[in-house]
Amino acid sequence: MARNRRSREEAQAIVEKVDGGLAELMPDRDRPRAWTLLVDGAPQSHVDLDDPAYLDFEYQRRLGHVADLVMPPGKPIQALHLGGGAFTLARYIAVTRPRSTQQVIERDTALIQLVRRELPLDPQARIRVRGTDAREGLAKIADGWADLVVADVFSGARTPAHLTSAEFLGDVRRVLKPGGYYAANLADGPPLAHLRGQLATAAALFPELALIADPAVLRGKRFGNAVLVGCDRPLPIAELTRRSAGDSHPARVEHGRALVDFSGGAAAVTDASAVASPAPPPSVFR
Repeated sequence: MARNRRSREEAQAIVEKVDGGLAELMPDRDRPRAWTLLVDGAPQSHVDLDDPAYLDFEYQRRLGHVADLVMPPGKPIQALHLGGGAFTLARYIAVTRPRSTQQVIERDTALIQLVRRELPLDPQARIRVRGTDAREGLAKIADGWADLVVADVFSGARTPAHLTSAEFLGDVRRVLKPGGYYAANLADGPPLAHLRGQLATAAALFPELALIADPAVLRGKRFGNAVLVGCDRPLPIAELTRRSAGDSHPARVEHGRALVDFSGGAAAVTDASAVASPAPPPSVFR
């Protein structure tokens, strides 16, 4: 492990090789015990150890909005996180919904060790972390266990192909309780073929869908993140819209007919046709 010192007063950046590449924990200049995790230069997570309810990244705030609306405020939930990063959303749920039971599935065991050592979890939080492939770990979760399943899995800056298919989403649906929410962090840019395919795939499994994203991303003007939400009952669209529009970086919520039109007749993705999400252009992380 190598540590890069900026000054005696400032926290040190932590750079360490993990299974997925080179991990960097960069101290936040504005928040004394906050850190940004990058893997091979791609930002993965931001965590404030003093305030786990603080969500810095835009897509994490949007996932936070979804988590807030799964159940009435403060009520414990059972949440499954596919993809761990620095466990940002699990920490958020642990403080906003005390007594929640959560499982995190993260393939990169070296990254798990790094995060546990440098950004330790609250020992009172009911968060279990398992080091295995997301789909393999998902297969071991009991039917109807989760109120919320969050998919935020990236190998570098791309979602692996086997986590984009209808077969994968079928197993997600199996794990969800009736009325449970599925939320996925998706990344795409023009011409948005990946995002449209993921919408078509989710529509085959979930009767109710919503998509939360920056308007410029939805117009195909730039590469960015979108949060896809699926459920078997009507979603709280009005409240999702209010929260998303009120962010420091406002987002739009698409649903219903507009979302069907946006998918543009794309075909559902299967294991046989699945490919990884597109790599972002180099300028995204500059």
